Amino acid sequence: MLRVGLTGGLASGKTFVGEALASWGCCLIQADEIGHRVLAPGGEAYEGVVQEFGGEILAPDGSIDRSRLAAVVFHRPDRLARLNALVHPPVLRREDEIAAEFFAGNPDGIAVVEAAILIETGSYCRYDKLILAFCAPEQQIERALRREGAVEADIRARLQRQMPLEEKRKYADYVIDTSGTKEETLRQTRAVFDALRKVESAAR
Repeated sequence: MLRVGLTGGLASGKTFVGEALASWGCCLIQADEIGHRVLAPGGEAYEGVVQEFGGEILAPDGSIDRSRLAAVVFHRPDRLARLNALVHPPVLRREDEIAAEFFAGNPDGIAVVEAAILIETGSYCRYDKLILAFCAPEQQIERALRREGAVEADIRARLQRQMPLEEKRKYADYVIDTSGTKEETLRQTRAVFDALRKVESAAR
C-alpha cells in the first residue's frame, strides 16, 4: 500500500491529474469534497464553526454559506487558523477511514489525497510520496477566470495567500507540469503513476 499526497494551487490542474490517477485504479480522496461534508449540517465541524463564527455565516436554510465564511476569515490569519483547527481534524479522520477501507480490499493499492494546502498545514508529512501539479501563476489566473462567478481581484488575493507553486517544488517527489496540452499532462501523469507502482512493489 502507498499513501500519496497530490497538491498544487488554485486552478493548477491537480483535479485533472487526480482523476487520471483514479482512472488507472488509484483511490482518489478529495479533501475539499470532504470539507464540504464536515461543514454540512450534522457534520463533525458544523456546530463548532457556527459557534465560533456566528449566525451571519449561515444561509437561510441553516447551512454554512462558504462564501460568507470565507469573507469572515479573509485577511484574518488568526481566524483562518481557528477555522482550520476546527475543520482539518475531522477531514483527516475521514481521509484515513476511506484509505483504510480501500487498503483492506486492495493491500497493494495506491491512495491519493488531493488537497491544495497539504504543505501549508504540514500534513504532507503523512504521505509516502508527494505530487505537485505545477503551472505559472498567470496560467492559474487565466484558468480560474473561466469559472462561473470568478472575479480577478478575488483570484489574485487567493493566490497571494497560497504558498507559490515554485516554492512548493522543493517538497515534491514528483512535479507534473500542467501548462501544456491535456495529452502532455496525461503523459507525465502516467509516468508518475508507473513510478509509484514501482515504489509500492518495492515496499512489499
